Amino acid sequence: MMDVEISTEADLLTSMDRFLAAGCHIGTQVKTQDMEPFVYRQRPIGLYVLDVRKTDERIRIAAKFISRIDPEKIVIVSGRVYGKRPVQSFAYYIGAHAFTDRFVPGTLTNPNIAGPRVYIEPELVILTDPRTDQQALSEASRIGVPVIALCDTDNVTTNVDLVIPSNNRGRKALALVYFLLARQVLRERGEIAPEGEAAFTAEDFEPQLQRL
Repeated sequence: MMDVEISTEADLLTSMDRFLAAGCHIGTQVKTQDMEPFVYRQRPIGLYVLDVRKTDERIRIAAKFISRIDPEKIVIVSGRVYGKRPVQSFAYYIGAHAFTDRFVPGTLTNPNIAGPRVYIEPELVILTDPRTDQQALSEASRIGVPVIALCDTDNVTTNVDLVIPSNNRGRKALALVYFLLARQVLRERGEIAPEGEAAFTAEDFEPQLQRL
């Protein structure tokens, strides 16, 4: 895939301040070799910081690829609690399948799978965290289906075809990334203008906080 050159903040899908306010850049205290190209710096306290320009770049590349695939053949997975609503919203707005509860082994590989889960033959799998969503990653790899994954600084990207570097734990970070990805997919499909706004907002992707 071709990389997209990002030269100024005006070229970003949203403002730098918004990326930072959502915490998309916040990594962990661990940096894998796989994620080193996406790390901007390390804070004195040991926390690694992701380069959100590369996040923006990869969202654009991913959206272009996603827009070319039948949405009925796209599976989006999140085993993370904070990923549930962002993934469900993303799947709803682009017409894909969301898996936000336990990912039943065999969902992508066993045509005779029993129980409530339906067997799906995807052409693309999108993961919120390749570690948490390891079962889906393993099955996608086994059947040769491309995988896009949101990856933090501590992720290993084996069998991931396209990395979107991002904080994949934070509530607001997940909401913003999936919002931007959904909007960009609709732009690529021509359902909204190239610089147009969608009928939904990032807030529509945010998980609701539990009230005590």
